[in-house]
Amino acid sequence: MRAPREKTVDRLAATLGVDEPVTRVPGVSPARASALGKLGVATVRDLLTHFPRRYIDMSQVATIAGAPVGAMVTVSGAVHEVKLKKPRPRLTLTEVTVIDGTGTLVVTCFRQPWLAERLHAGDRIAVSGKVEFNYGFKRMTNPFLEVLEGGTSCAEGLVVPVHPATEKLSTAWIRRLVGSALDMCAGMLDPLPIELRARYRLPSRQDALRCIHEPHSMDDVRRARRRLVYEELLMLEVHLMERARASSRTQDATAHTVDGRRLARFREALPFELTAEQSQAVGEILGQMALPRPMSHMLLGDVGTGKTVVAAHALCAASDSGTQALMMAPTEVLARQHAASLGPLLDAAGVTWEVLTGSTPAREREAIVERAAAGTVDVLFGTHALLEDDVTVPHCSLVVIDEQQRFGVAQREALARKGPAPDVLSMTATPIPRTLALAVYGSSTLSYITARPKNRAGNTTRVLDRSRQGEAYDATLEALRAGRQAYVVCPLVGQSAQEKDDKGSPRPGAEEDAYEYGGIVIEGDEAPAEDLKAATAQARFLQAKVFPDFTVDLLHGKMSGEEKGEAMRRFREGETRVLVATTVIEVGVDVPNATVMIVEDADRFGLAQLHQLRGRVGRGEHSGQVFLVSGSKAPAALERLAVMERTEDGFAVAEHDLALRREGDILGNRQHGASALKLVNVVRDKAVVEAAHADALALLEEDPQLQMPAHRALAREVRLLFPERDEADEGRGRASKARTRR
Repeated sequence: MRAPREKTVDRLAATLGVDEPVTRVPGVSPARASALGKLGVATVRDLLTHFPRRYIDMSQVATIAGAPVGAMVTVSGAVHEVKLKKPRPRLTLTEVTVIDGTGTLVVTCFRQPWLAERLHAGDRIAVSGKVEFNYGFKRMTNPFLEVLEGGTSCAEGLVVPVHPATEKLSTAWIRRLVGSALDMCAGMLDPLPIELRARYRLPSRQDALRCIHEPHSMDDVRRARRRLVYEELLMLEVHLMERARASSRTQDATAHTVDGRRLARFREALPFELTAEQSQAVGEILGQMALPRPMSHMLLGDVGTGKTVVAAHALCAASDSGTQALMMAPTEVLARQHAASLGPLLDAAGVTWEVLTGSTPAREREAIVERAAAGTVDVLFGTHALLEDDVTVPHCSLVVIDEQQRFGVAQREALARKGPAPDVLSMTATPIPRTLALAVYGSSTLSYITARPKNRAGNTTRVLDRSRQGEAYDATLEALRAGRQAYVVCPLVGQSAQEKDDKGSPRPGAEEDAYEYGGIVIEGDEAPAEDLKAATAQARFLQAKVFPDFTVDLLHGKMSGEEKGEAMRRFREGETRVLVATTVIEVGVDVPNATVMIVEDADRFGLAQLHQLRGRVGRGEHSGQVFLVSGSKAPAALERLAVMERTEDGFAVAEHDLALRREGDILGNRQHGASALKLVNVVRDKAVVEAAHADALALLEEDPQLQMPAHRALAREVRLLFPERDEADEGRGRASKARTRR
């Protein structure tokens, strides 16, 4: 009886070892632990889930003379010479000359200066990559490179995983450390219930981890990835559903009045009829609000499909119920636009409202806060300013979060804490396919709006090389002469690289470099040095040289709230005919007379962002024209932009965008649970997402607390992956500092 007990103890030790500090792994010295920390690896679990980013098939070994040009091969040989070159500032390349007795291969490695110190003449190395031929030599650029210890490679002839590495910790070392971690955790318990593993014929977790890190073939990788992707998704879905159920069990929510007088008057005041999808979404939202439990609802809609007017029905229902509502937007421009567009309709319905932003004057802010606290404000529109501690809304029963993906989890939860158990309506104009919505919002009910109202004419999109930019200017001039307006979108706020003198210093009178991406201003040394179009310089150029007969104005995130508001007022009222802007106009800006948009350096933007931007034109009776101008010659970049020419369907664009991006980029670091999705690709893994969602739902229906013996390991794993953090202080801390910069 002793042996089984020892075996059980070993399995328990292996399971517990997964969450030990990474320093417990043999070979992890303090210096290596520090290097691993820069990769986000702090525990053994982090190391085991530090998955390879690609694989090299080392079985295709060739001599230099026999290596076919254009083929992916592995070559081993001796280092003849190593040179470190700096062809231009901020760019280094290491050139390694390799010989093997049959010929010479020149290996070029960009931005890897440490190779010049690591490699020496006479060292034997193996390189794996695509063979090219130019300047009289066979060459490889940025290949996988491994120093052969003792003249041979243990990897040669195998599938070699290439893990993300750092300058101080090579891929070879990471491979060794991962192997040690796998040995340390051999025999670990599997958290997946046996019935699920049997249903889908999944290998054990231990086998899957071994195969993904130390595969003998690409079939091993595929088998392992299938198991680990399902595991990631199942854990996330269980967590989201458990969290939502726990919230609904502990809180008593308002059962809203959804057929009240103010809602009826609001509907009468609408100057148009809702589309069928809008009406369906309103019905779904009001149906959830009428229930005596907290609503968590996500309204997903393409650009220009009218989500705001749908949300307004929920605001009126809160007012009819004798309670208050908050509506938070990520930018001041958008918050004030919500108030401007919905305000008159709410006035007609008898719903009181106010706007509170970071630039609201102190005296006015104090009065608004007092009225909200007294309960005399039914609806309070605002930005992050709503999260301030002194903003109290005693009867808050509804919070609406527009462009919710732009807020952190703590910020969204801080807004929800403004009421005892408010219904939460989240909205996004970023098209999210159903599979991604299930993965990220598995605990929420969902409504989709895909069709635009018939009074919007839509757009055509063209991709232009910079040499053809004149075509975009000609189309803009034609629109301006017809009385229309135009946007010119630039990725930079300040000067372009050409505005610097020969020594790299700003010319007299030039502004500091500053990039703005998604409302985040990057200044000083962090700003990239590429010669991209700068908004301020471009506005001056367009006014002087291209559109001298029309008023050109500027809008960017470094302007004060008052300046931005005034710039938008001038454009909205037609005083400004051309608005040069950064991505501050990405969401919500609604000027129906704007029919042309030129996006400079369009290859620097994501597809979803470009789709958001082009949604600013064609919002009225006249169709819009969008010109995506790019100086890039890269085929991949141009093919990506070509997607925008082929479709106006935001969900189709999102599918392409998702296929090109890693899941961490899709979800963002702020998304709760994003760190748990390291292998999932929602385009490729649609069926797995659907299966995991259904399985999580069935598990919790059968065993709500996951207390059955077969589910206890799963419950433990979910708790470890998603620890219940007290984010109240974090949310308050962010709120006290929050000031919208856009």
